[in-house]
Order: sequence, then structure tokens, then C-alpha cells
Amino acid sequence: MSYQRAETAIVLAGVEASRAFFAPCFGGRGRDSLWVAHVDEQARCIHLASYRGGERQPGLPAPEILRDAARLGSAGVVLAEGHSADEARSAAADVRATRELAGAADALGVTVLDHLLFADTDCTSMRRSGML
Repeated sequence: MSYQRAETAIVLAGVEASRAFFAPCFGGRGRDSLWVAHVDEQARCIHLASYRGGERQPGLPAPEILRDAARLGSAGVVLAEGHSADEARSAAADVRATRELAGAADALGVTVLDHLLFADTDCTSMRRSGML
């Protein structure tokens, strides 16, 4: 896992802003990464974390995400994950893991704002698709 402090407070209000923010994260990095943007009450990015994933590490690193949210005082998180083209619509396991994370985050007062799935030129929003 790697961390990067955001230099400028970028506002991640809505799918298009989040898509534009995360798109460069998947240029050449491969499909096995998960990015989590922690935001404040005005949806300004206060922290960005990257986790390596893939078939060896299925699911979401929920404990780490929640620990970071508590440490940073995050009001919400936006997740972005790389998928192959045929997986862009999300697998049932991804939806289940995201919903479980959202429930646990809600108990801490943190909102999972969206989980974006990037595949080649396609980006699917779990929130917009009704999966979250």
C-alpha cells in the first residue's frame, strides 16, 4: 500500500469529477490496483491511497480503508478499481464487498460515495448503476 498527500484540494462531487480524477491512475498501471480517495464534508480530496490487488487478494482491504478514514477524519471515500473489459460491469463479489464496506463505514460516520470500475475506455459507477 502506498500513500500520497493531495497537494491541491480537488473536489470529487459526482461521477464525472471522480472519473476525471482517477482516470490517470490507470494509465499503464495495470488492472490490479485499487485507489481510495478520502474526502472531507465538502467532497475535497484530503488523502489518496493505493492498494495492490488481483486474484491473490480478492475483495477490498476494508480494515485498512476504515483505519485510514478514522485516522484522517474522513467524511467519505471514493473507490476506483481497474478491471478487464469484460469485468467492467462488476462481479457479484465486488458489489457485496463494497456494500459490506459501506455498512461498516456508515457505522463510523463515513460514507462510501462511489466505487468506480475502470476498464480500457469504460468506467462504471456502482452508485449510478444502483449497485451501491
